[in-house]
Amino acid sequence: MGYLLTMDQGDDVLEALRKDYRVYAPKRFPQEGRYSDTDMIRYAEVESFGDIVWDTKSDFPAKEVLSPIQQTLFYFTEEEFRASKDPQKPILLLARPCDIHAQEVQSRIYAGNGGFDDYYYERMRNLVTFAMMECNGGDDTCFCVSMGSNRTDNYALAFRFSGDGALVQVADEAFKPYFSGLPETEYHPAFVEENALKVSVPDLDDPEVRGLLRQHPMWKEYDSRCISCGSCTVACATCTCFTTRDIQYGDNPEVGERRRVTDSCQIAGFDQMAGQRELRPTPGERMRYKVFHKYYDYKARFGGSHMCVGCGRCIRRCPECISIAATVEKMNAAVAEIKADLTE
Repeated sequence: MGYLLTMDQGDDVLEALRKDYRVYAPKRFPQEGRYSDTDMIRYAEVESFGDIVWDTKSDFPAKEVLSPIQQTLFYFTEEEFRASKDPQKPILLLARPCDIHAQEVQSRIYAGNGGFDDYYYERMRNLVTFAMMECNGGDDTCFCVSMGSNRTDNYALAFRFSGDGALVQVADEAFKPYFSGLPETEYHPAFVEENALKVSVPDLDDPEVRGLLRQHPMWKEYDSRCISCGSCTVACATCTCFTTRDIQYGDNPEVGERRRVTDSCQIAGFDQMAGQRELRPTPGERMRYKVFHKYYDYKARFGGSHMCVGCGRCIRRCPECISIAATVEKMNAAVAEIKADLTE
């Protein structure tokens, strides 16, 4: 079942949806970009159809809705603590296929990983229903087709936006009443079939090849290029690293709140242990850890797809113009070199 909406009809549908849901979508924030006189596009609650940015990739991923950069876990006093309140109102999250795939990755990590379900993630995830936004092919940093995240059927609604309105497919019967009386039409979502940027992930199943790749000199390049700022992982659709921080109220250190705060394996000191020892003290070693995690470790542990969904946000956010796609191609070349040496 499909519907054809004008902008005014879209506003009416959104108004009806907002009575039952908090509706999140990419939204433009003027003059809040990383450079002077630039805008930022990130996920936030939308109040009108015109708020939804559908023709430009957001600077930050949909994960910020479910796992915010800062999130209060509990409040404490000298004698007791109280967990932060559970959110009550369901969320309708408008996201592109790659971001929906990214939340499937995050769910595997947060739910049941190591025999532990993350309560704070689960209570948000259980409230979320996805509405899929058709993608226009992204930009020259997208490689979702290479990662298999260009298609999804995990949605209740699908939208194809235009300057005049939108085509909508209702996949979940529960949403039909919101479109009652609106013009019906045939609409089947289309998905990106090809990206300008293509990435081939090397086969790392051979433990000897993996061991030699970890020692390969290609990683030394990043000792001078990467500044360990963590921008790539904050913008990543699937990264889940965090730390905790206690916020004290006033002068009493025993009254305050504990927050979960986004962190990054790319920042120096993230893996620091007792005795001040770091497992990965150089930028190159941290880069190697991240790339292995995205393109081998996650898939080896959970099966299915790789952790990276090819959204390309890390490429756009890196102040040193480091491309994860180019890094994977360098890794391909290193693997070919290693295999050639092993067969000699």
